[in-house]
Amino acid sequence: MKAMILAAGLGTRMRPLTDHCPKPLLRVGGKPLIVHHLERLRAAGIRDVVINVSYRAEQIIEALGDGGDHGVRIAWSREATPLETGGGIQHALPMLGAAPFLLVNGDVWCDLDPATLPALGDDELARLVLVDNPAHHPDGDFHLDAAGRVHEQGEPSLTFAGISLLDPALVADEPPGAFALAPLLRRAMAAGRVAGHYHRDQWVDVGTPERLQKLDETLTSNHLRY
Repeated sequence: MKAMILAAGLGTRMRPLTDHCPKPLLRVGGKPLIVHHLERLRAAGIRDVVINVSYRAEQIIEALGDGGDHGVRIAWSREATPLETGGGIQHALPMLGAAPFLLVNGDVWCDLDPATLPALGDDELARLVLVDNPAHHPDGDFHLDAAGRVHEQGEPSLTFAGISLLDPALVADEPPGAFALAPLLRRAMAAGRVAGHYHRDQWVDVGTPERLQKLDETLTSNHLRY
């Protein structure tokens, strides 16, 4: 299985840290945030990784190269301007192929072992990793029912972790250009074609300088496995 890491965003919520450094290269626990992802993918046996880049793309490419230093093979999907999540995935499909792949938001930290995710069923277009709602997002995103299906509404609500298994068919037939992934997921949910995986352990949305600092302090203190 291949993986894709989303790393093309402008990092506006992380300013001023991202004025001169792209968000994936911000350091936590002694290494760039994106390197944590690469190491976890390698440990799970995933060697082929596609990374989309736009803002300060050359800095990211220069830092990671072909991925050999981290035990993976990186293919770079360049975007002249950010294509949003859905458009970025669609743009990278020639590198990802026709099989389901693991999608990881570049601005999260999670101790999930990707190898533990069940494969997509025959009728499924996505499997979303869901976590307990953090303090900054108390209302959550989606409901996971007893049968393992994800719904846009329902209680209790959980937070989407920014990690998922996706079938390329979810985005393949959309008009090219910039478009969001969320509406396509909601449409697939309405059709009963989105499954969920509840992750009860460590997850952090590294969306602000304050959360980045807290994660760095926690990792440096060895309170989390990394």
